[in-house]
Amino acid sequence: MKGVLKGFTENQASTDLHGEDPRLRGRTYAIPFEAVWQASSRLGGGGLRGWSIESSDDQRGVISAHVSGGLISSEVTVRINIGLDANAQTRVDLAATSSTERGDFGRSGRLIARFMRRLDEKLQARPDQIWDPRDPTLFEEAS
Repeated sequence: MKGVLKGFTENQASTDLHGEDPRLRGRTYAIPFEAVWQASSRLGGGGLRGWSIESSDDQRGVISAHVSGGLISSEVTVRINIGLDANAQTRVDLAATSSTERGDFGRSGRLIARFMRRLDEKLQARPDQIWDPRDPTLFEEAS
């Protein structure tokens, strides 16, 4: 219930590794940075309906995108951060903010979730390539 109310009252969403909504936990991929960067650029640059890239910087690992259209005709700004985590795996996190001052009825969160699903598809990521860094056994050494 808390998540439903949040969608009515907030106009932004972002990924959080420890968030309660599994759709908004971002991704840690065992896939090279360049492949993830290229796939993200294609999606943000029109691979998803209404999306366009405003700026990108592969050295900083940041893509700024703009999303227009939708039932709630507010514009949404999305920041896509792509980098390497402490284990040299490619980490993708997003933050979306609607131009409306009132709640966006969860649109920002849905845009992030859709981007992540499509990124998985575009990368043809297998389950063993999408890591959950919260898993304490992930980096244990084999005995």
